[in-house]
Amino acid sequence: MEKKQSRGSKSKFVTVNDRMQNGYGYELSEPMGRNFDPEFKPELTPQQMLALGVFCGKYMTDGENEFPKSWFKHAKLAPSGRDCSLNYFGVGASRPLSEWRNKGWINPDDPRGWFQWYCRYYMGRRAPEEDKRQIKRWKAFRRHIAQVRMNCEQGDPFCRPRQRQALLHWAYDSRKI
Repeated sequence: MEKKQSRGSKSKFVTVNDRMQNGYGYELSEPMGRNFDPEFKPELTPQQMLALGVFCGKYMTDGENEFPKSWFKHAKLAPSGRDCSLNYFGVGASRPLSEWRNKGWINPDDPRGWFQWYCRYYMGRRAPEEDKRQIKRWKAFRRHIAQVRMNCEQGDPFCRPRQRQALLHWAYDSRKI
């Protein structure tokens, strides 16, 4: 990944070269972690998510050149293959990427899906139509919080571990429900 300062502006341009994208570029037009859509209020940062353990450690194992090194300092990653014991709740809770592709949930700009979009959005990339679509999906996932609350006793953080893990994948802090 290359980050270049755009001439005459404060924005930066990022070029990505990893296992899934070669030569893809985007502009960082907002400060990192700021100026989010008012309807988008994630409870966890990408760095926090990676440190807690998400996606069986298999997500972003080649993203260290695109994102801040600090995000990976305590990240629970499994470069050689999925290891769901690395997830905070110790269970798998995501569908294969092939299923996401088949359902049309993947935008070619973010071939790894929602979390990649969120990481890039957090970094400062804005893509208005895609941002709107992903924020709508994020808001819809909130229904799982109500299900956990309805079916679990307060103070039992390991009731419905798959659902709680899935919520972590969407930047909802299900440890607090």
